Amino acid sequence: MSNPIEEYGLIGDGQTAALVHQSGSIDWLCLPRFDSDACFAALLGTADNGCWKLAPVDSARTSRRYAADTLILETEFETGSGAVRLTDFMPMGRKHPALIRMVRGLRGRVAMRGEMNLCFDYGSVRPWLEVSERRAVAHVGPDLIVLHSPCELHKEGNRVVCEFDLGDSEERSFTFLYGSSQEGDPSPVDGGEALRVTLEYWREWIGRFEKETDWPDVVRRSLITVNGMIYRPTGGMIAAPTTSLPERSGNASNWDYRYCWIRDAAFSLIALVDAGYQSEATKWRNWLVRAVAGDPGKIRILYRIDGSRRLEEWVADWLPGYRWIPPVRIGNAAASQRQLDIFGELLDSVYIGVQAGIERTAQEDELLDGIVKHVESVWRLPDNGLWESRGQPRHFVYSKVSAWVAIDRYIRYREAHEARASADLDRTRALRQEIHDEICHEGYISGLGHFVDYFGSESLDASLLLLPLLGFLPVEDERIAGTIDAIEKHLVVDGLVHRKMPQPHNQEGAFLACSCWLADCQLMQGRREAARKTFERVLAVRNDLGLLAEEYDVDAKRFTGNFPQTLSHVAVLRTALRFAGVVTERGGGISDASRPKPAPGSRTRPL
Repeated sequence: MSNPIEEYGLIGDGQTAALVHQSGSIDWLCLPRFDSDACFAALLGTADNGCWKLAPVDSARTSRRYAADTLILETEFETGSGAVRLTDFMPMGRKHPALIRMVRGLRGRVAMRGEMNLCFDYGSVRPWLEVSERRAVAHVGPDLIVLHSPCELHKEGNRVVCEFDLGDSEERSFTFLYGSSQEGDPSPVDGGEALRVTLEYWREWIGRFEKETDWPDVVRRSLITVNGMIYRPTGGMIAAPTTSLPERSGNASNWDYRYCWIRDAAFSLIALVDAGYQSEATKWRNWLVRAVAGDPGKIRILYRIDGSRRLEEWVADWLPGYRWIPPVRIGNAAASQRQLDIFGELLDSVYIGVQAGIERTAQEDELLDGIVKHVESVWRLPDNGLWESRGQPRHFVYSKVSAWVAIDRYIRYREAHEARASADLDRTRALRQEIHDEICHEGYISGLGHFVDYFGSESLDASLLLLPLLGFLPVEDERIAGTIDAIEKHLVVDGLVHRKMPQPHNQEGAFLACSCWLADCQLMQGRREAARKTFERVLAVRNDLGLLAEEYDVDAKRFTGNFPQTLSHVAVLRTALRFAGVVTERGGGISDASRPKPAPGSRTRPL
């Protein structure tokens, strides 16, 4: 059976990441980048699809933690004969990734076994494998792996195996190095020195966080996790390091999240700015501008981590999928969808960055002009929405609000940097009002007392929680208050928010970022105790390492969706900082005096 998602921990080096199960098995690793092929893919199949286990021979009780303020994972095994500690980490700053596993005896004497099964191309291709004494070399095409072992290695079929005993205070270090088969063996690594340098890196990085919150350990862990999702060579930030962990049972809702989403940009950038990480925010903004380039009409909703555009989706049909739920998708066809919200998120990111002191560029100014012209021509079109629906395009309320955000932030940007008004800006202000009026007319039903998912519907959607957070209407507005109230009544199950109305046939988990958005709204309403209760419900479902997936199944009490999820941790960070009163608001709202009134003939009853 597949291991529960919450039983995994994350290690990474700013280029890629591995998932380590509490049993001591590394079941997911893509090399050399987050979005490269996996050489350990047992997470989505079986051990035959690639894994590396290092653990006691006998059954053991386990406990684990991160070394304080790091992404260095420590797992302790206790058997009837003694106890050992396994330390897993990836050194930062290397040209080619490395993975180091150090095991140390704590007491007694423990028999250990290591078993590595490399299988490239997502668990389908065996490498050519050579084993000689304490060294194993595997290569297939351009990929090269060298394993240095402190003890004798031998082959058992396709596996590299070692066995050894470990006594009190004894230590063994295994070094797994990735390189290019054309360049020869990768440079060696001293495990002890690499551990020291990696400890220093993480502790120096998180030491820059100086804000006081009611949840300091939670915030620090979320920040470290978010930093682990940043591809350091470009500054791009992935949504998650995994693909095809199902959002629901038997529904094929399996997606590849190892890419950079435009929509996540504003959420992430503002969180980094508010946490004091200006340089990371600047690199993320620069990645955005480079990726979008000079043609707003060709903007994609997501890109590869280096900013390239090709993400053709295909299925690795030899993998049975997590918990035998296929398909295993590689790439993401949503990249070519029309999603109006990306324009608002992009301009909001730029506007926030400028407010935070990130230097403006000529390309940025030109890009904003082009985006606004494009939004003017497409905002009335239906799209696939925030949740990337693969069904019929609709006029989603959140998408229209994001188009309004694009125009609003552009106006604010221009007003802040131009000495005098211009006729074209007056026309843009009129467009902003036109969009706002139409959303209030078509997207709100006074008979229901709330905004709806899309024009012509009566249904709710958790994305509507973002309306006050984006400044579309003040949180005090009765339409917003009614929408928040309706979401609390109809989309909350066991204290957590679902994106849509839960249905017996729809077993999607609660969306954890949405639950944080609800806490944000409650806090903005002055309902501090309700907000704390909602937020701490989210914190209660974190795994023992403080990590969150995309969703949580409240019935099975398990994570669902890709893991760890950057947006979940960004949302936790934002909400904790909001409680501390140190967040930058994404929008100032519209004053009562200028708030549009419902037009004659607006929908006042359900359809």
